[in-house]
Formats: sequence, C-alpha cells, structure tokens
Amino acid sequence: MISRDAARNVVGIVGNVISLGLFLSPVPTFWRICKKKDVEDFKVDPYLATLLNCMLWVFYGLPIVHPNSILVVTINGIGLVIEAIYLTIFFLYSNRKNRVKMGLVLAVEALFMAAVALGVLMGEHTHQRRSMIVGILCVIFGSIMYSSPLTIMRKVVKTKSVEYMPFLLSVVSFLNGLCWTAYALIRFDLYVTIPNGLGVLFGALQLILYAIYYRTTPKKDKNLELPTVVPVTGSATDGHVAITIKP
Repeated sequence: MISRDAARNVVGIVGNVISLGLFLSPVPTFWRICKKKDVEDFKVDPYLATLLNCMLWVFYGLPIVHPNSILVVTINGIGLVIEAIYLTIFFLYSNRKNRVKMGLVLAVEALFMAAVALGVLMGEHTHQRRSMIVGILCVIFGSIMYSSPLTIMRKVVKTKSVEYMPFLLSVVSFLNGLCWTAYALIRFDLYVTIPNGLGVLFGALQLILYAIYYRTTPKKDKNLELPTVVPVTGSATDGHVAITIKP
C-alpha cells in the first residue's frame, strides 16, 4: 500500500506540472510583445502580483519555515524565474510611465519581503509560528488573487456569453486547484488548503457557467487579448486565473 508521504509527493508532482502550464500560458502574449516591440494595452499588474505571490510561497516552503514542502518551493521558484522574465520583457518595451510604476512596485515588494523574512526569522524561533505568520500572508494574497475570476464570471452572466472565458483555461485552473487541495489535505496544511479550495470553488463555478451559457454564446470573432494566468499557490502554485479582455 502506498504511503501517505508517497501519495502526497505524486500529487505534488502532478500539481507542479499543471501549475507550470499555467505559468507558461502568457507566453503567446509576450511573444507578441517581442515581435511588435510594444506592450500595447497589456497590463503589468497581474505579473507583479504573481511575482510577490511566488516569493511568499517560496519563503513559506523553505525548511526553515515549513519543513517537507519542497514541491511548493520548486514550482514557485520556477514561477519566480518565469515572472521575472515576463517583467523584464515588459520593462524593455514599456514607456517611461510604465517603467517608473514597475520600479516603484518592485521596490515596495522587495522591501515587504525583506521585512517579512527578517521579522519571521529573527522574531520567531519555531516552525509552527513561522509557518503560521507566512501562511496567513500567503492566504490573504492568494485569496485576493483567486477572487479575480469573479469579474469575468459577472460578465458571463451579464452577457449570457462565455466567449471571454476560455474553456480549456477554466478546466486546467479547476484541476490545478483540485490537485493542490488534495496535496494539502493528505498531510493537512490549512494555509495551502484555503486558497486552493477557493480555486476549486471558482473553477467549478466557471465550468457551471460555461455549461449554462455555452449555447447562448454568439458565434462571432472577437479581437481578444490572450488570457493572463496568475497561478497562486496554496503552497506551491495553485490555480489563480486573471483574465483580461482587450476590445
């Protein structure tokens, strides 16, 4: 019989693979930016938010904070590198106003993470206390990010159309949240469970809305901006999806 730790590792590895797919989903958007050498009307906010989210989860998964969470560190560490590449591309092809904004936000995020790290490592000396403080921060920021699909869901109900809510992205996001929720429940981790549980809930609601409004969706072409996916990590990378629409 497979052990609980082995099962948790398998689920975590699957979660890493799914989360990596979510992290890479904006690649077509940045390929377009590179080709045009212009960020056009694309927004940098989701990538800045994801960068902070990844930094928090990497810190949470470190052995000095929350032992036995290496799979949380791996996917969020990879996500951190990917988001840094996205932000570098965005910075290179942005105007001065956007560059200043990015610089200020990144500076605030760096100072925030430095304050959290110093405060936790120097002020708390047990894994339980460190995990609680960093975990609460992860839950707060992760839950805020997970709430972003509410905007597109409201639009679906209002327009009775799912053309702005990609089906495949909704499915993958649901599976991502489900996978990381299972990971968190095998060896119970409240701080991973809450944001990923929200991911499962919002993913399921998106799929229900898709089933309800698919038939009433107009069959016509729209010039849409590619979806921007912001994975959140219940303790790694949970499926938080932010979708922006370009008219």
